Amino acid sequence: MFDAAAKVIDQHGYAGASISRVTETAGIAQGTFYLYFQSRQELFDELLPYIGMKMLDFIRERVRGSKDVYEMEERGFRAFFEYMNANKGFIRILNEAETNAPKAHRTHFKILTDRYVKALERWRREGMIKNFDREELVTIAYIMMSARSYLYMRYVKMDGKRKQMPEKVVQTYMRLVKSGLN
Repeated sequence: MFDAAAKVIDQHGYAGASISRVTETAGIAQGTFYLYFQSRQELFDELLPYIGMKMLDFIRERVRGSKDVYEMEERGFRAFFEYMNANKGFIRILNEAETNAPKAHRTHFKILTDRYVKALERWRREGMIKNFDREELVTIAYIMMSARSYLYMRYVKMDGKRKQMPEKVVQTYMRLVKSGLN
C-alpha cells in the first residue's frame, strides 16, 4: 500500500491522494485499507519514514566497506542520486510531507540525522574528522543532507528532466567535504 500511495502522491500530490486512488493503484478493496490504517492521515504519517528507510538501506549497501569517511561520503552522495533517479516520487513526497504529514517529516529527518551522525561519530573516533563535537556533527549532517537535496533539484531535476549528476559537481562537493572536515 505504501508503494501505491507513493505513486499516487507523485502524480496527484498529497491533496489528491484519496483512499480510493491509493486502493485502486494497490489493487485492493477500500475496506482492506482500513485493516491497516484508520485514516488517510495515518497512512501519510507512516509513508515517508517507510520509503526513507528504503532509501537508507539502498545507500547503506552502496557505502558498505568504505575505507574512510571520504569514500563513504562520495559513495553515499552518488547513491543518493542513483536512488532519486530510480524513485522519482520521493522528493515530492518529502517536500509535501512538511505541510501534509509533519509527523512523518519529523520522524524521517530524525532517522536520517541519527544515522548520519552515527557514521560521522565513528569517523571522528578514528581521527578522520577533527575539531568537531557531537552537536557540530548534527549541523554537518544537515549541511550534507541539504547539499544533496539542493544539488538534486539544480542538476538532476531541473526543467523536469532527469539525468545523472555531473561528475564536476561530485568532485566539487567532495573537495568541499575534504577541506571542511579537517
